Amino acid sequence: MALPAELKYRLLLELSQRISRTLDLDVVLDDLVKALRSAIAYDAAGVFVLNRAVPLLHRGDPNVIAGMVQVGFDRPRADDPMLRSGRGIIGHVIHTGATVNAPDVRQDPHYVAGRQRTRSELAVPIVSEKGVIGCLNLESDRLAAFSPADAELLEFFASAAAVSIEKALLHRQVLDKQRIDDQLRVAREVQSGLLPVAPPELPGYDIAAVNLPSWAIGGDYYDYVPLEGGRLGLVVADVSGKGIPAALIMATFRAALRAEMRRQADLGRVAAQLNRVVLESRDAARFVTAACGVLEPASGRLSYVNCGHNPPLLLRGPGGRHPLGGSGPALGLFEDGPFEVGTATLGPGDSLVLYTDGVVEPADSREEEFGIDRLEAAVRAVADRPAAEALRSVIEATHAFSGREEYDDDFTLVVVRRAVN
Repeated sequence: MALPAELKYRLLLELSQRISRTLDLDVVLDDLVKALRSAIAYDAAGVFVLNRAVPLLHRGDPNVIAGMVQVGFDRPRADDPMLRSGRGIIGHVIHTGATVNAPDVRQDPHYVAGRQRTRSELAVPIVSEKGVIGCLNLESDRLAAFSPADAELLEFFASAAAVSIEKALLHRQVLDKQRIDDQLRVAREVQSGLLPVAPPELPGYDIAAVNLPSWAIGGDYYDYVPLEGGRLGLVVADVSGKGIPAALIMATFRAALRAEMRRQADLGRVAAQLNRVVLESRDAARFVTAACGVLEPASGRLSYVNCGHNPPLLLRGPGGRHPLGGSGPALGLFEDGPFEVGTATLGPGDSLVLYTDGVVEPADSREEEFGIDRLEAAVRAVADRPAAEALRSVIEATHAFSGREEYDDDFTLVVVRRAVN
């Protein structure tokens, strides 16, 4: 039979008094379960919120069910089939949006045992304007414990609570976004402090660089390392992945790189030590590609090691191109190298171009990539201008080629030019 209006009003008043006092999702769900105790007898109860309804930080959860409050249940296992894949009566209600009143759970085809003493179960969907966002579930140790009137009452509770639950979800989203923004701002400030403030002043050379992360926090890195005898260390590196994990590995890599380049002159040994550092500091899914060089300004002699990175380009004045690659694997993939050291000479009028894959991989509408040839052409187009103009030329060329100003990957470019005289 239909619920009396007076009962509905009393229950609604009690429920609203409980759940309207907070925007904390866990408190709202807990209060909902407690308010039910005075209306329907149960031995176990739970409120379950869909993963897709829980925003931002909770999106990485592999479970279908992300937010929940339970009373009378054992603590769920990490591989619980209801949480992981939405199985069971609760999952069925969420998927179909239909109420289930099972007088004997052992006879229900959707039931998955989560509580050994349960004999009957009542589950109703929690529905907002966006659709089903969760499930309200009661269980009893008795057979046929829940009547049609109980089902109607539980549906009424779920409907009345839906607005408060959605408000709590929205509030959590705002707080999570603010927390993420604050963390990213601080991390970006720290990461920016790891990159050079300005290029070094090296007589006879013009040096410029740019780093454009595709996220607030990127995995690209470039550096200039002053060394004994007036030599200059040059490096461009790329940590696989994006965001804070990549930035943390990059910070560790930078500290190790600077220490090793200053400790020993053999770039092959530097690369081997960096490989060990990355192996120890990463997870199994991440690695680092890097191109490292040491420039002797007076002679223009450049020794270099390439660790699975895009080959830097040595552009000869009149038109020759000498890629500096093929000397070793990416760092953090294997226990051993080998890392072979190559040499080249940066002559008067030559340009050395170091870059990450975000520079050459922007694609046009036909999925054709910008590529090395266009990179070379953009640098040569301003060969008689300062190195900073080469950066601008490449950026403008990639924008024109792809038809957009955003990059899908971090964009890092370093140009070193030796003066003609």
